[in-house]
Amino acid sequence: MKTILNLKKGALALMALAVMAVSCKKDANRQTPATAVAAATNQTTTPRAATLIWSDEFNGTSVNTANWNIDNGNPGVNNEKEYYQSANATVSGGYLTITARKETVGGQPYTSAKLTTAGKFQPTYGRIEASIKLPAVQGTWPAFWMLGANIGTVGWPQCGEIDIMEQVNTSNTILGTMHWYVNGHTQYGGSTTTTPTGFHTYAVEWDTNSIRWYVDNTLYVTGNIAGNINNTGAFHNPFFIILNLAIGGDLPGNTINDGALPCNMQVDYVRVYDLSGSTTSPPIGTNITLKGINNQYVSGENGTQAMNCNRPTASAWETFTVVDAGAGKVALQSMGKYVSSENGTQAITCNRTTVSDWEKFDWVPTSDGKVTLRGNNGKFISSENGTQPMTCTRATASGWEAFGINQ
Repeated sequence: MKTILNLKKGALALMALAVMAVSCKKDANRQTPATAVAAATNQTTTPRAATLIWSDEFNGTSVNTANWNIDNGNPGVNNEKEYYQSANATVSGGYLTITARKETVGGQPYTSAKLTTAGKFQPTYGRIEASIKLPAVQGTWPAFWMLGANIGTVGWPQCGEIDIMEQVNTSNTILGTMHWYVNGHTQYGGSTTTTPTGFHTYAVEWDTNSIRWYVDNTLYVTGNIAGNINNTGAFHNPFFIILNLAIGGDLPGNTINDGALPCNMQVDYVRVYDLSGSTTSPPIGTNITLKGINNQYVSGENGTQAMNCNRPTASAWETFTVVDAGAGKVALQSMGKYVSSENGTQAITCNRTTVSDWEKFDWVPTSDGKVTLRGNNGKFISSENGTQPMTCTRATASGWEAFGINQ
């Protein structure tokens, strides 16, 4: 995304789809993407199941400054025209809204906002995702990206940069790019298309072997970082998260539709998941029982009432078939009906005759051989320790959200 130097990206139209994104920062003699970093990208998949370790759901009335820093001023890079200030970042109705306005502040003709987690949350590896709606206005440059936390000591591009999502102007093209140092600035990435003015989930999955870019859980490019190949060691260090809406600059150009301002970049949530221990495949087609931490079994209650985890023994109502729900997710079927998360709005049930989103779950193994189940709402099923009907409302998984299989 916006790197920290003074130079920037070239024309979006010249970018090859799913092969290479344009540089976030440009040198006249910039390196081309090293082929050693390219990895297979011809698959469509959902992210691996994982455990939520950090999130901001933007359910308050202001930016949570325990999570975010709010930048102030013009960044002095890429010929951008905005002045960042806290007044342009608001939280209301479950959304973070970053607003770009035509107004002169600090010598700049536009104002906007930029948030970072620098010094507050700096993960190494994981799935980093956000649900975002973009303005798609001429002259705008929204981005969801990351920088190496050591940028203050080693500089850019030595610190590394991961652009999870960039989009410019009215284009429906989404860019995903990695930037690093190999005898100068080097980059690799790709692109895909979507409808930017609607909410979409933009994500990377990042581990010791690769960085993988997704839009709405569809993988579109992969970069290889295994064994520090091609000097990619920067991507094995902590990074911080950034959300911003730039105005003008080298990538979108400086033709700005003032008549469309103010305009907004809206963020529903940002979530970070731990991917470790999440590679065990679910036992598709197998009949299982689920035992809670209270040593009681989960019951589907024959679909006649909300589910409970209070049975001392397991029979038909406590037996579930693990069904392949497609795209890496599972459904649980008992007595011919499917378990539903009810989207976390009420206790879970086992009364659905077909599988839709609320009946799909990520199968998330734990380090001690148990499993947790994450619903489509991003929350985990809880046994509620058997004291009340089960729910799918937990943001993180611990004892009540872990179940023994066939114990």
